[in-house]
Amino acid sequence: MKLKPWEIRFAATLLAISAALFVARGLLFAGDGLVIGVDPYLNEELRYLVDDLAFVPISVLLVTLVIERMMELRDRDSLMHKLNMVVGAFFSEVGRPLIDLLRAFDTDESALRGALAFRVGWKAADFETARRTLETHESAIDVGLRGLAPLREFLCERRGFLLGLLQNPNLLEHETFTELLWAVLHLEEELDARTDLCALPPTDAAHLSGDAKRAYRAVLIEWVAYMRHLSEQYPYLYSLAVRQNPFDPAADAEVKE
Repeated sequence: MKLKPWEIRFAATLLAISAALFVARGLLFAGDGLVIGVDPYLNEELRYLVDDLAFVPISVLLVTLVIERMMELRDRDSLMHKLNMVVGAFFSEVGRPLIDLLRAFDTDESALRGALAFRVGWKAADFETARRTLETHESAIDVGLRGLAPLREFLCERRGFLLGLLQNPNLLEHETFTELLWAVLHLEEELDARTDLCALPPTDAAHLSGDAKRAYRAVLIEWVAYMRHLSEQYPYLYSLAVRQNPFDPAADAEVKE
């Protein structure tokens, strides 16, 4: 559990106060354990009072930094569970089909097959390697390879769904997924703004290729993170996702082994 700078200073201050009180106790009740000139019964009460006061900073430290941090971690786990449900809904409704549509414009799609060759039994290191590969890979997207009408129709039909996801306040904790949604919505707006997608000048085609590339990269990186989540939490869903991997030429939903 990594403490923040202010938490370290706060803890050090409380421990210093507690240590000072214990030192004061030792000085006050040195020798025979009595404060000179004070009734023995009152001495005993004073000793207990100083003991209690010395433990107050420690109690505050435990409640503030330890118990509160445990509650924060529990709340964060709950939030991440809700976020992953939202991400799952996105990939079910938009993400997975969108990968297929954008992959059709990738002139070097085979370069990603090795990195995205998901298998049952993949470890965290395997997913991390795939993520790093995607972050450094430059996809060659060319929207001139085929018609853009199916992509525009697909995204326009799901505009309401995407806007609904953006209204989820929990997404404030998931910056990369929010950026993905904005990239996809921007691509939808660009495509919807064109009257004729079949007669684009080269400059406009290059512009749309850049927008498609941005969305393609974002959805693939988030897809790797989502696949990792499935492998750790929902192995049965991960198994189906592996068998339907669009980057696997031999992908088949039927269980063969």
